[in-house]
Amino acid sequence: MEPEENKALVRRFYAEIDAGNVDAMDELVAENYIDHNPAPFPGLPAGREGLKRAFEIFWNATPGRHEIEDQIAEGDKVVTRLTAYGRHDGDLPGPLRATGADLRETAVAIHRIANGKLVEHWSDRNDLALMQQLGVITLPGR
Repeated sequence: MEPEENKALVRRFYAEIDAGNVDAMDELVAENYIDHNPAPFPGLPAGREGLKRAFEIFWNATPGRHEIEDQIAEGDKVVTRLTAYGRHDGDLPGPLRATGADLRETAVAIHRIANGKLVEHWSDRNDLALMQQLGVITLPGR
């Protein structure tokens, strides 16, 4: 696939997530998908099934959307700078009970594409800000 097609695939991936269409992952993501970041919750399976389960958990607890700020593609990789918006309307695994808080998290994600599907993922997210918004941590002086 060409870089512009790869960028369109990543944009569709986020659009399907935002629409709550987890089943679209079967078409967009390879079964043996590798996420180089730790799983967001313990006990999730590896690969596409773990990704689908994580998005179901987030979709139910923090409905929202992704706004793509920038994308750069070269070869088989796409780098996307984005902002995720949501509201903490449902409980998340562990001690994260619904707060009703508005959420905003910035991230840079890198996806590798092969045979028209997402096969690998790396990301750098502002999890510190997210944990503050969820009330999990409070910084001194705040």
